[in-house]
Amino acid sequence: MPWIKVVEEEEAEGRLKEIYQEILEKRGKISNIMKIHSLNPEALKNHLDLYLTIMFRKPGLKRWERELVAVIVSRVNKCRYCIAHHSSALSRYWEEERIKKVVEDMEIDDFDERTRELVRYAVKLTEKPSGINEGDILRLREAGLTDEEILSLNLVVSYFNFVNRIVLGLGVEYNEEELEGYRY
Repeated sequence: MPWIKVVEEEEAEGRLKEIYQEILEKRGKISNIMKIHSLNPEALKNHLDLYLTIMFRKPGLKRWERELVAVIVSRVNKCRYCIAHHSSALSRYWEEERIKKVVEDMEIDDFDERTRELVRYAVKLTEKPSGINEGDILRLREAGLTDEEILSLNLVVSYFNFVNRIVLGLGVEYNEEELEGYRY
């Protein structure tokens, strides 16, 4: 149970009910991270729009790269909710054993240079944002990222730091049922 009141789908009225309906149409179900915003429907709508833009729209990183970065940032922040959700999404692209290595110890031995640099930047921006400098961006370019992909990477890292704090700060939880049935 979250630590604040949440309006469930069957209790929703007015604007919240409209937004819940939109989420159901786009995503197939409503996640707990979206429900936590139910007392502020416009924040919920804006959060959904931001999520869809950052995680699904082009140009930018490949889908699996975005999900990997989500898992890495959430692992650094110890956000079990987002680790679970985005490991589940990453499993559409990767084998479970590989995901498990990333979640347990951020094992990156078999990653190519591009992926290692994505992970390095995500960890550094999460742990020490004031330490990021132009050299970090040059390393990403040297690993083959375009400026559009670098922007996408920054947005994904920043977004998950934001979301991790919502989850951890308000007690958002998940169960196995909540992890299943989303449209990607």
